[in-house]
Amino acid sequence: MSLPFAPIAEYHQVTPELFQDVIQANYQPAILRGLVQHWPCVQAAQTDQSRLLQDMAQCDNGTKVDAIMLRPETHGRVFYDATMDGFNFIKNKVTITSVLEQLIRYAQFDRPPSVAIQSALVGECLPKWRAALALNLLAPEVEPRIWIGNQITTPTHIDGSDNIACVVSGRREFVLFPPEQIANLYIGPLDFAPTPSPISMVDLRAPDLTRYPRFENALAHAQSAVLEPGDAIYIPNLWWHHVESLEKINVLVNYWWGGSNFSTENKTSPYGLLMQALLSFKELPPSQRAAWGHLFQHYVFDETSPAAHIPAHRHGVLQR
Repeated sequence: MSLPFAPIAEYHQVTPELFQDVIQANYQPAILRGLVQHWPCVQAAQTDQSRLLQDMAQCDNGTKVDAIMLRPETHGRVFYDATMDGFNFIKNKVTITSVLEQLIRYAQFDRPPSVAIQSALVGECLPKWRAALALNLLAPEVEPRIWIGNQITTPTHIDGSDNIACVVSGRREFVLFPPEQIANLYIGPLDFAPTPSPISMVDLRAPDLTRYPRFENALAHAQSAVLEPGDAIYIPNLWWHHVESLEKINVLVNYWWGGSNFSTENKTSPYGLLMQALLSFKELPPSQRAAWGHLFQHYVFDETSPAAHIPAHRHGVLQR
């Protein structure tokens, strides 16, 4: 897939100061070229990918992690099943070594099934790797997660946390949309999705613009980049992103921090509050919903302080 999207801004030799004061402060996605080129696993992958896979198998402590498998006819696109009563993949708990063996075997197929380990904590399944994946841009307590698979596509979705994703092996294409494009992305159910967060119903590789006409407006605001081993991408929280693994064997490590997750169980998280608002206001007549919209805009979302005219010691919950 190589659509003519605007390029994502690129940075080289990124220091913690540059990242915090410029990149993260801009609330814009950024490609961090060569950020983890020094990692031993990246260097092994670039020299001989089989060395990387052997090292992973040797460091595998046998902990079972979440993995999914999709039939060849899905073309690796994680999605719903035909009736939207379920999803188009099966999910199992497996060891990293078993998935690596599958990937090596599937690499010989013309149309293999798609398989992927998703978001496994490195410290739990590959503890010997943990120290070698240091990232000086973040606090040391931010835990790395590993993603391993063949050619697989995660549809356009959002994370509630900031994200730095680092390519170890293979190549990945990222296509990002700013948060304000949500109305043009045709987001699926909020409480039933094949990924931890809601996804776009539109197939980015073959968009049906008759069924989803506003998606053309979203495409006009898309940014994209292809990452090589050693490259990383910063994705600000709530930026929509489509991720496509391009090679027969791909390995990525990512870090999530800050923000909030998309669990509906956390009633005080922004996502939990969104779900409560949907349930609370859906039965109100349109005029009242509009009135509540003005209240939320004034007290929560406007940049100007709603308490500027009140003595400071009486700001209470309005204090910012």
